[in-house]
Amino acid sequence: MDRKTRVEILSQLLGKCFDIEVRDIEGEKGTITLVYADVIVDKDILARDLVTPLQDMLDTTSPTLEKVVESILTPARITEAHDLKEASVKVADGSIAIITDSGVLLTVLKKVAHRPVGEPPTGTSVKGPREGFTEELRANVSLLRRKLKTPMLTLEKHVVGKYTRTDVVICYLRGIADEEIIGKVRDKVVGIDIDGVLDASYISHYLEEEPNSIFRHTGTTEKPDILAGKLLEGRVAILVDGSPIALTLPFLFIEDMQDGDDYYKKDYRITFERIIRLMGATMAVIIPAIYVALQEFQYQFVPLKFLITLLNATSGIPLTPTLEMLTVLLLFEVLNETSVRMPKYVGMAISVVGAIVLGDTAVNAGLLGSPAVLVTAISGIGLYCVPDDAGTFSLLRLVYVCIAGVTGIFGLVLGVMVLLAYLAKSNSYGAPYLAPYAPIVREDLKDGVFFAGLDKMKFRPKSFPHHNRVRIGEENDE
Repeated sequence: MDRKTRVEILSQLLGKCFDIEVRDIEGEKGTITLVYADVIVDKDILARDLVTPLQDMLDTTSPTLEKVVESILTPARITEAHDLKEASVKVADGSIAIITDSGVLLTVLKKVAHRPVGEPPTGTSVKGPREGFTEELRANVSLLRRKLKTPMLTLEKHVVGKYTRTDVVICYLRGIADEEIIGKVRDKVVGIDIDGVLDASYISHYLEEEPNSIFRHTGTTEKPDILAGKLLEGRVAILVDGSPIALTLPFLFIEDMQDGDDYYKKDYRITFERIIRLMGATMAVIIPAIYVALQEFQYQFVPLKFLITLLNATSGIPLTPTLEMLTVLLLFEVLNETSVRMPKYVGMAISVVGAIVLGDTAVNAGLLGSPAVLVTAISGIGLYCVPDDAGTFSLLRLVYVCIAGVTGIFGLVLGVMVLLAYLAKSNSYGAPYLAPYAPIVREDLKDGVFFAGLDKMKFRPKSFPHHNRVRIGEENDE
């Protein structure tokens, strides 16, 4: 097959797109054709390291594959393409096809626009590092390398997606991460059969061992320091090209009560903040249901003075306490969704004005009681003490309000017990979801709700499998 035939076939495979450049380099000894996508190729390096050397070569010698490799200034990044279909995939990914009469070579001179490293919006830091992952995979790997300067850091790259051909990198520390967990994650990633992967969330659905659970079983972070800390504990991480989110496995529920800034503060302050997060999450789910149960069934449990105030505030309300609470909760959900979907500054105005105007007007009109609005507001504030689980807790509070409205406190307590039992039996890659509290893992309690301090945590978490338990002192080879 001659050069012109190869160029024609490759152009057809690429669909004759407007951004595909077909460029002939001519000389006294022959012609070489370059095929590339000019929107993702660094044209300065292309002219300096490829076009100029090839022109000089063609003036003195014929363009064999060996001579082409010798003349290019970056020969280490050159591979031979034995199949034009393979070459078309590489060109679409940013490679340059160097076509001669004797074969096709591929080299990578990719230049993709990406945002600079900055503080991630989901992980703002007061005292810790402020750099966050971007959508560029190589930049994310470099940020991780800066934190873990060890040859034990292993990065396995896989390609996922029939059309997107997305690079997915599995990260772990050899000698610390458990081989069985690594194997499971690798098998799940390799086994993904999907047209395209546009974000880490696509991969997350395939990695969860309990995909139908309402609680997430995959950790997420946008900060390199947090990811490095997870890897040092023996977890496995996944980086996806085009996504600033890193996934971590195994994942425990207690991780939602922790924060990246926790390890840069005083021990007592960390404990206090984790208790506040736990209380906030509990209030968000339970308080609306308790309010409904007390009004519908167990009003005798309410202190007399508070009961009189409550009756005065809710007298004349046409809705039952259950319907009233559901109405307020759904109204706040609509406002929240509106503020998220609208443009940033308009959304803020709508959420504030909507909450004040609708809430105040509904109360003054006698459609809703002010206690229900107050309870919902307290619940909404507590909801975002654990922002990663806000969606799950929001659904749970609606469910518990319905249960409390039908069965009262007894049904609510039973519902909470069922939820705890369900979470206690959940498992993520060999790690009990509620560890270190169900079951009790005494060593890991030092980094639970009560924080003992980094100097007290001599061993890595025992809640999930890994090797080399000792992380302070001499290395353990068990």
